[in-house]
Amino acid sequence: MVVMEQVPTAERSSGRAVAVAAYAVLFVLGLVMGLLGAFQHSWYLRPTTVPVSAFGCVLALFAVCYGAGRMMGGKLAALAAASGWLVMTMVWLSGRQEGDVIIAADLSGYIYLYGGMVAALTAVLVTPTSHGGSWLLTRH
Repeated sequence: MVVMEQVPTAERSSGRAVAVAAYAVLFVLGLVMGLLGAFQHSWYLRPTTVPVSAFGCVLALFAVCYGAGRMMGGKLAALAAASGWLVMTMVWLSGRQEGDVIIAADLSGYIYLYGGMVAALTAVLVTPTSHGGSWLLTRH
């Protein structure tokens, strides 16, 4: 016979509040990464014109999304950070009346945009789902 421990309702609701807050913070982290990456992705290594910062932004996005998923114990955390980055990136891709765009159609822009999308998707897909729950919500 398996005895299941009953968790009080107050603890359960506070655990949900902490989880929602953690996912919201990860979404905001994705927004910040999209903000910083949009303005910093076009640094080139001269004289070979390799956009090193675009590659760095893509690697950082993968690391944050994958790390968030591993720490929170599920794909939803990786998706929260990735979706924040995607929302901010789409804002910067939209043109303005003046004709300005933040992410230009050059090599660094393509690496940042398409590489970031591949990195975010890959991080979400390779994040393992642990059934033990989040490190944030478990008792130690």
